[in-house]
Parts: sequence; structure tokens; C-alpha cells
Amino acid sequence: MRASIKFAILTLAILTCFVMAAFAQGGNRQRNYDPNSETTVKGTVEKVVETSGQRGWPGMHLTLRSSDQTYEVHVGPANYVSKNGFAFASRDQIEVTGSKLNQGNMIIAREIAKNGNVLTLRDSQGIPKWSRGQRWQ
Repeated sequence: MRASIKFAILTLAILTCFVMAAFAQGGNRQRNYDPNSETTVKGTVEKVVETSGQRGWPGMHLTLRSSDQTYEVHVGPANYVSKNGFAFASRDQIEVTGSKLNQGNMIIAREIAKNGNVLTLRDSQGIPKWSRGQRWQ
């Protein structure tokens, strides 16, 4: 009987460690972010779109026109952007650093520079800054 109780406790402890590790990584929210595909693109904002995202938070996307291509830029929650003193509008000149996805010209932004100011959205591994328990709403 004691051996089966020890086995059950050990199994529960191991499962708990795996669950805690998954939560510590932000629930794999950076699943599409690949630091190896990081690129920096300068251009002009053509369009700003706010869409309903996960958990009801409005997400922000930009259409960015560089000298040779158009990119769709996934920014993050609109509230996070505004709480950090940023706003984007058509004709803004910006520089986006982020992970370029294989499907088309989509970039998941890590940083966006505008008028000498930098908005940091994600860390170097792509984990969103707003997901670290910060209350930004």
C-alpha cells in the first residue's frame, strides 16, 4: 500500500512540474514567433485595423508599405499600445522589428519605432509583454 501511495505522489509531483513549466512559458503564446526569422522593415502605415481578439481584447494590425512590398503587421492588444503612449495612423513612418511568417508577408511585431520612440511588444523569444501578469487594462 505504501508503495502505491508513493508512486501516486511522485506521479502527481511530476505532472505538476510540467503544468507549471507550461504556464511559466506564457501558455505557448509565442507559438508563431520565430527569433530566427526576425527582420526589420521601414515603411509607411497604410491602414490601422482593430479586430476582436482572444478574451475580447481588441487586437491591432497594421498594413505597412515599404519601398518594395506591403506587410501585414500583427501588433497586439490595442489597449496595451495606448497604455504605453502609442497610437498609429495612416501615413505614419515606422520601423518594425519582428518575426516574419512563412505565409505571405505577415510580421509579428516585437518592437515598433515611431518618431524616435520605441514600443516594445514582445521579448526576444516572442513572449508578449502584456502576458506577464501585468494589469494594463
